Amino acid sequence: MDSHQHFWRIGGPGQAWPDADWPLIHRDFLPDDLRAATAGLDLAGTILVQSQPDDRDTDWMLDLVADDPLVLGVVGWVAMEAADAPARIAQLAARPKCIGLRPMLQSIEASDWILRADLAPAIEAMLAHGLRFDALVQPRHLPVLARFAQRWPDLPIVIDHGAKPPAADQLLDPWRDDLAALARCPNIWCKLSGLRTEQAPGQAADALAPYVAHILACFGDRTMWGSDWPVLLHAGDAYRDWIDDAVRLAGDLDATRSARLFEGAARAFYGLA
Repeated sequence: MDSHQHFWRIGGPGQAWPDADWPLIHRDFLPDDLRAATAGLDLAGTILVQSQPDDRDTDWMLDLVADDPLVLGVVGWVAMEAADAPARIAQLAARPKCIGLRPMLQSIEASDWILRADLAPAIEAMLAHGLRFDALVQPRHLPVLARFAQRWPDLPIVIDHGAKPPAADQLLDPWRDDLAALARCPNIWCKLSGLRTEQAPGQAADALAPYVAHILACFGDRTMWGSDWPVLLHAGDAYRDWIDDAVRLAGDLDATRSARLFEGAARAFYGLA
């Protein structure tokens, strides 16, 4: 099961990214493209995650996959600081496949934005409706995210892309210690996804070994595999390539731990078990 993939239509409702600066992914990616990319793979389902900070994109995604059995859930976007955020969250939660929300924290200059008091009504609405929180963060956010998780201990939070460690420069610190500290919060999970696009052009996937090992050591059975397709294509990889790399980099997992990483954790976190 894929815990993290995207769809977009260039020029579609609310869809401004990717632009021509991302030539390998500057085209439409829709459900039939995903089926083509995963042909021959035993894919149990996917989680479709927002890529645009726009209500129109979230509505478009939910309409697009409403009757598509491959997509098991949708993580959308809401302007969480807006006065009408709780009403919007209630509206989205009424859609059968809406299972979570993702503010695009990496694009917000203030690293502590998520601690703003005016976001509390939106978080309370997420809790009331059983929605999950995807944290699109960078290493600068990790100490703040720990405070956020402690403030909202009943909110299930998953870190996208291992918090985007500085793999291009092959640096581990302070990401390593900050991620380990976060893992002590029982409501925080982590996605093994998006790491290839954090590398420099030409770097081998095997250079990610210390990052993958640390994520797995910290989060254990709270780690879930995700493709980050089609953004993955920007790194020059096909869908199957990241599966093969992740299997190799995860090391000698027994059948139980492998099933947890590649399906069970995502089902448990998103309430799909």
